[in-house]
Amino acid sequence: MSRNRFLMLLAGGSAAGAAALLCWGVFNRGSAWMPLANNLRRVSVEDRVEQYGGRADARLRPAFERAGVAYPPGEVALLVFKDTRALEVYARDSNADDWRHVTSYGVCGASGKPGPKLAEGDRQVPEGIYGIELLNPASRFHLSLRLDYPNAFDRRMGAADGRVNLGSDIMIHGGAFSVGCLAMGDDVAEDLFILAARTGKENMRVVIAPTDFRQEQPRKIMYEPRWVSMLYANLSEELARFPRMA
Repeated sequence: MSRNRFLMLLAGGSAAGAAALLCWGVFNRGSAWMPLANNLRRVSVEDRVEQYGGRADARLRPAFERAGVAYPPGEVALLVFKDTRALEVYARDSNADDWRHVTSYGVCGASGKPGPKLAEGDRQVPEGIYGIELLNPASRFHLSLRLDYPNAFDRRMGAADGRVNLGSDIMIHGGAFSVGCLAMGDDVAEDLFILAARTGKENMRVVIAPTDFRQEQPRKIMYEPRWVSMLYANLSEELARFPRMA
């Protein structure tokens, strides 16, 4: 019996329950804090690819084969929805091809509420369209991918509002706890790290939205900035490029 099937049975058969158990196990085995030992020597992205690449490939390759996309692909998009705590992986071989859904993961930990990140310390996961600017092979949370938050839109809106300290270092990482970042559990962090390393971080984008605007229209959020409607229109247009899961 596979590990995931075992977890599903323990969780009463629900995918959400299985994801919760998996995240709980990752956190309690303490692996999120292991990089203290890792930092005793300098490690590189190549070291981590050699260490984790085989098992991540074994998990990823069948999903790409089912989707009919080469592995590694030409481009990858990660769609993150706050309300359902879901991360959907899409890929395509080139920008002339349609995006195809490859796999989905549950988000183990994410703080905040619907609405964009406005300032350092507000505990908000940002909302917007981001690139991956760095792969961290020696993260305190196993492995991590750093988003390019604040992006040009965030900085422009911050300047218009008179906000200066917008925050930084927003990561997708392992473990099960996070403040302002996306904690995915260690196995998923390995998958995403290896996928980014093999695809090239410059060929990846991350779309973070409060909900899936392919299914419903943006709703007004309390105390929203005056420009949030423009942000959500941008997100709706971007999400429309990706087919909904069957």
